[in-house]
Amino acid sequence: MTTKLTRRGFVTSSVFGSAGVALAACGAQGAEAAASVPPAKPEAKEKVPQAKIGKLEMGRMLLGGNLLTHFTHSRDLRYVYALTKHYNTKEKIFETMQIAEAHGVNALVIHTAAGVLDMMKEYRKEYRGKMQWIICPTAPMEAGLEAFSNQIQTMVDDGTDAIYIWGVRSDALVAQGKVDLIAKAVDIVKAHSIMCGVGAHDLRAIQECEKLKVAADFYIKTLHHHNYPSGPKPEQITKPHSEHPGYWCSQPKETIEFMQTVEKPWIAFKVMAAGAIPPASAFRYAIEGGADFMLAGMFDFEIAEDVRIFNQLMASKPKRNRAWRA
Repeated sequence: MTTKLTRRGFVTSSVFGSAGVALAACGAQGAEAAASVPPAKPEAKEKVPQAKIGKLEMGRMLLGGNLLTHFTHSRDLRYVYALTKHYNTKEKIFETMQIAEAHGVNALVIHTAAGVLDMMKEYRKEYRGKMQWIICPTAPMEAGLEAFSNQIQTMVDDGTDAIYIWGVRSDALVAQGKVDLIAKAVDIVKAHSIMCGVGAHDLRAIQECEKLKVAADFYIKTLHHHNYPSGPKPEQITKPHSEHPGYWCSQPKETIEFMQTVEKPWIAFKVMAAGAIPPASAFRYAIEGGADFMLAGMFDFEIAEDVRIFNQLMASKPKRNRAWRA
């Protein structure tokens, strides 16, 4: 990862290598000034339409964080993890966020992988980034929620804009009959005067939260069709999603039907089944399926084209049975 040579270090070392001591001192001052100026922001021909969840205004397409943290969900293609890590250096991640912002994709959904909060703070400070953070804590959610509460405090102190309960945690807690722990976790977050959502791969997590009237402000739920080569076969649908890594929404039709009864805003994720479904097909299925926002993991070079596809979809007035909730 190319983090050793910073913009400041490059300018400073160049000056010291080619001039005397007096010139070097002046050059160092110039380097300090140059380092305080962020790179020129990219321009964009198109921007995605915006909407609100509470006071949080953001594009209806959100930037997914898995490619930025190198969790590519590339099935058995293990080399893709290393490839993504080598491509998405910190500098490339910052460039990706700048391009996304220019296209109106101004909210990032990501989890607290190692170094994520420090990286996001650096982007805001050094690059004057305006990307909004919707982050899920990965701390254990056990009785008392002590570790969870401590991580929430850190996230709030660091400037997180909204928080949601990690889908991995929600799925497991519901399977264990502990949906009350999800409710308590949401209340802990909201006590900090910050919005809190609930994430889920398993539809039962959303159903149980609705039944218990959990005070979530929004949901982040998987949605994609199964019409792709590595999609699940009928006999595999009853298996947990972890047993068949080719899909993350085992009940898309049931999800669409149930979410029609839900009045909270819905952010759909895994809409491309981690790259298995082409954007045009994936985006239409998610928006026509009722999602208010759509999460898309994108490399920097994919953003402009994906925004164009998304905007064409929105301009076509997609047919929806679910009313817009945001």
